[in-house]
Amino acid sequence: MNPNSQPRVRFPVKTARMVQSIIAERVIETDEYRTPLRRVAGVDVTYRGDLAIAAVVVLDARTLEVVETATAIVKTIIPYIPTLLAFREAGPAAAAIKRLNTDFDLLFVDGNGRLHPYRAGFACHLGVMLDIPTIGIAKRLLCGKLGEWRGSVAPVYLNSEIVGMAVRTLPRAKPIYVSVGHRISLQSAVKLTLWYTRRRRKLPLPLALAHLQTQKEARKITQYI
Repeated sequence: MNPNSQPRVRFPVKTARMVQSIIAERVIETDEYRTPLRRVAGVDVTYRGDLAIAAVVVLDARTLEVVETATAIVKTIIPYIPTLLAFREAGPAAAAIKRLNTDFDLLFVDGNGRLHPYRAGFACHLGVMLDIPTIGIAKRLLCGKLGEWRGSVAPVYLNSEIVGMAVRTLPRAKPIYVSVGHRISLQSAVKLTLWYTRRRRKLPLPLALAHLQTQKEARKITQYI
């Protein structure tokens, strides 16, 4: 995600913090997703100028074949504010998801979940808002400190609490950071992340495909800017 400069608007930060607190309280950190999984999805958001481009890709959970793709392009007026990115991205992401004709059982989100200073990152925000099981996947460590590596995983601590896991999905690549979004346990979030990054992928396949789709749509827009 690459937040570009946006028109200055008055954003109610105090109100947003209150909303984050409510979301954090409503996050469910136990497994409440359908098993066996039928379909899994990934959602990504990128930007071109004042446009937010969201894409969601749904895969068959067993064959990994693409079932459906949906996109949404939304004009954004909410500025980039660290730790409040969910308020900028949840709307476009939800718009893309609502355009799907296919349902899914689990959503990988390009952003943090519980691994967030207020325990309410983008994956939590979207999961609670739509009441769907979500897993947060971040490429950089937003906060906290790494614990001891055990094999390909290491806990991330924030104020002595484990809020996520660093996961090495490729031998020579930097780790990704996995955390609970909603209606899933951290243990299952890591397990499923590793399962969908098998075959030498850094990101879970649904998320990687969603990212490719946002870049494809962004290139189309760039031709006309």
